[in-house]
Amino acid sequence: RFTMQCPKCKANMEKISTAAGDVERCTACQGLWLDVMVHSDIRKIAKEVDTGDAAEGAKLNTTDHINCPSCPSSQLIRMVDPIQPHIWFESCPTCYGRFFDAGELTDLSERTLSDFIKKFSVEERL
Repeated sequence: RFTMQCPKCKANMEKISTAAGDVERCTACQGLWLDVMVHSDIRKIAKEVDTGDAAEGAKLNTTDHINCPSCPSSQLIRMVDPIQPHIWFESCPTCYGRFFDAGELTDLSERTLSDFIKKFSVEERL
C-alpha cells in the first residue's frame, strides 16, 4: 500500500475511515487531506477527524508552494474560504483534493459571530 506523505511536514499520513469516505491525517502535524468525494460532507466529519492543535496548524499556514500528496507533480493552489476568509487551505488543480492544517476543518464547520468579525480584519492571502 502506498503511504501518503504530508505535503507540509513530510511525515506519514494515516487513513481515517468516515461515513463520508476516507480522509488522510498526518501522524505529526495532524493536517488533513480530503479527496474530492469527501468535500461535500466535510462539515459533518470535522470533529471526528480534525483532532490536531489549531495553534500548531496555524504555524504551518505560512508553508505554501507545496506539492499534492496524491499526484506529486501538481503544485497545490492556495485557497481562501469565501465565507470565512481567515481559513486558508490548499487545493490540487489535478485531483481536486484539499489539504487543511490542524484546526482549519473544525473552524470551517462552525460559523460564529467571531467569524463574521474576522471577515473584516483578516489580511489578504498572497
